[in-house]
Amino acid sequence: MPTIVIATGNQGKLRELRELLRGAIPGLDVDTEVVSAAEVNAPDVPETGVSFAENSLLKARAVADATGLIAIADDSGLQVDVLGGAPGIFSARWAGRHGDDSANLNLLLAQLSDIAPEHRTAHFSCAASLALPASRGDFIAVEHGYMPGVLRYESAGEGGFGYDPIFESTELTEGIDGHDPAYNGEYAHLTNAEIPAEIKNAISHRARAFNALLPQIIRAVELYHGE
Repeated sequence: MPTIVIATGNQGKLRELRELLRGAIPGLDVDTEVVSAAEVNAPDVPETGVSFAENSLLKARAVADATGLIAIADDSGLQVDVLGGAPGIFSARWAGRHGDDSANLNLLLAQLSDIAPEHRTAHFSCAASLALPASRGDFIAVEHGYMPGVLRYESAGEGGFGYDPIFESTELTEGIDGHDPAYNGEYAHLTNAEIPAEIKNAISHRARAFNALLPQIIRAVELYHGE
């Protein structure tokens, strides 16, 4: 029987979280006990919150109560400094239709076309949440993760999704707090769509949020099983 349901239909997110949890919780078989929302007929929860944290927690709570399982959800997006943090929670529907990556990216590029390189800073943000079903107690948690970068004038690369083809990680190019760049600068000045998926996933906003949430996930599993 599943123990954890990921409130998403995105198989990439499911694989990513399974790998994060693999070996982290004794006795948890991530391949059979960590499942997607679709596998347990969980409801599609409207994202009516006004922040990443609100949206992710809305989804986690609703799916936990609907399924009777531990639920984990996230909400994430791109925040551009010169746009005051937009597109933000509207990242997936910036051009008006949810999930149209090409239209969203092209609209953003047009909006930033006259912005100088030094003002094209941005970051990806993620809020990851978990909730136990009400029948198992009132236990929730929310953690955040960020990926700083700058935006290109044109797309580059075939990997990733969303705004990845125009986003360069400053950590891969400049390092962190004066230290050498991650991976010795091997991926400097490459977009998220140009670097290997395993490199992107290691430093992504989502990976950082879920890693921060991991101790709470372990605790939730203990509470769920009455330990």
